[in-house]
Amino acid sequence: MSEAVKLLDKQLVWDRLLAIVEEQAQTLMRTAFSTVVREAGDLSAGVFSVDGLMLAQAVTGTPGHVNAMAASVGKFLGVYPLATLSEGDVLLTNDPWDGTGHLNDFTVVTPIFRAGRCIALFASTSHIADVGGRGFGPDAHDLFEEGLRIPISPLFLAGERDETLMRLIRANVRDPVTAEGDLHSLSACNELGGRALLEMLDDFSLEDLEEVADFIIGSSRAAMSREIAALPDGEYAHEMTIDGYRDPVHLKAVLRIAGDRLSVDFAGSSARSEAGINVPLPYTEAYASFGVRCVIGNEVPNNAGSLAAVTVTAPEGSILNAPRPSAVSARHSVGQMLPDVVLGCLSQLVPDQVPAEGASCIWNPVFMNAPVSGGTNVSDATFVSNPIFNGGTGARATKDGLSTTAFPSGVRTTSTEINEATTPLVIWRKEYRTDSGGPGERRGGLGQTIEVSHREGGAFVISKMFDRILHPARGRFGGGDGLPGSVRIRDGVGLPGKGRDLVPAGATLVMETPGGGGIGPAADRSRAAVAADLAAGLVSREAAESDYGYREVPGTDDD
Repeated sequence: MSEAVKLLDKQLVWDRLLAIVEEQAQTLMRTAFSTVVREAGDLSAGVFSVDGLMLAQAVTGTPGHVNAMAASVGKFLGVYPLATLSEGDVLLTNDPWDGTGHLNDFTVVTPIFRAGRCIALFASTSHIADVGGRGFGPDAHDLFEEGLRIPISPLFLAGERDETLMRLIRANVRDPVTAEGDLHSLSACNELGGRALLEMLDDFSLEDLEEVADFIIGSSRAAMSREIAALPDGEYAHEMTIDGYRDPVHLKAVLRIAGDRLSVDFAGSSARSEAGINVPLPYTEAYASFGVRCVIGNEVPNNAGSLAAVTVTAPEGSILNAPRPSAVSARHSVGQMLPDVVLGCLSQLVPDQVPAEGASCIWNPVFMNAPVSGGTNVSDATFVSNPIFNGGTGARATKDGLSTTAFPSGVRTTSTEINEATTPLVIWRKEYRTDSGGPGERRGGLGQTIEVSHREGGAFVISKMFDRILHPARGRFGGGDGLPGSVRIRDGVGLPGKGRDLVPAGATLVMETPGGGGIGPAADRSRAAVAADLAAGLVSREAAESDYGYREVPGTDDD
């Protein structure tokens, strides 16, 4: 593209790139073997410059995957420089510190060539159901117990698959068909993105993306810098305590604004845990920067330029900057809480734009077959399933919170039909949890109640990575807290929020996800809104009276 090309042409190329990466993500979902990718969208996809800078990301995907992937492609190039790559090469890793934070996430990078020269790279990430070891959960004491780690390595060289690597992967996972299929789906979506990119270059008579890349990154960086510079300089601190594994975890942040620079420092947060809830720094950076972007520069495209305007740090050895080989499998149970901490800082700066705390951490149990005891007539078929259940989001400045909605991850709930079709489990109940949203002028979003048992009356195993059981989502500006979550055996004892447990034969597992916090005093909520909640079953009559002072008077109109 010559220097005389009009701004409009560059904008059209940028828009086309966004369409290409979205099709890349949709291809990944259509071809994925893992249910959590195919049904819930637990993935990321994007296109990168030859320098490893993210130019565009798909809308479909999670901030943890997207923003961590944005930092990972440069690490791939550090191991395999551009000059060493050939057409048909595909690289991959699931290293938590080079990828997106734990072993279950595989990142695949594909260089795209035109006339013998690499002109871009496509990257994608998805969550693979099993990587061996103890399985997905928080119980390991180091990375070696958590499964198979693959450093940045070739999956394909000049179009030929590395069969030794594939045999190694298949031999170390519980579901080798799914793992192999997912790696091919990642490769396929990158290949489709590359073909679409080459077609776009032909359409616009371009040789490469260099000038467009400079325009995208420069424009986004400048726009984000302007957004930050419009805010007053200063320091804004906030703290939050969450459940942790056996001991609570303390999260502390100081957000600093100086001119057009913004930084978030997590000094003072808890030290590294002995359990698998530690967070590698790339995942901390991903969710902390997302928390900033929810309020500041949220209309600026997310790419290397806009991400560079926000700096995130955490002390090495802390739970938010855990070094190798710390156990990190359940890093999301802490990392997905970070936007709430950052938004707490921003509530002091732009109070009319910040929601209350929400459930935040998704409730994503891993269900597995139980060891078969002698004399049982229950099927002993191996299964591994990772369904997604969500709690409520915090109330927003002008609206109630969203019920059973994943924020900040954006991962969708997997459908009951799919969960039942892929396992011997039955979901008997799945409904809103009345009164779980924190009371307030704006009510918090509701959690849900889920009841699960084995179809044949057998036992099964659950690995839990739940939070907000001991420390509920807090309300803001006078709003009430959301209801904490719980997990238990029906008619039996309660279970801890994290760790592996056996659900006995014939028993029913009950999970109650947390609600989001409210905003503003409950007394300020309109009678019409309370009446509507009451009629919909979102609030009980007792809570309407005790929390909101609502008394229904026959023959009167609600305001």
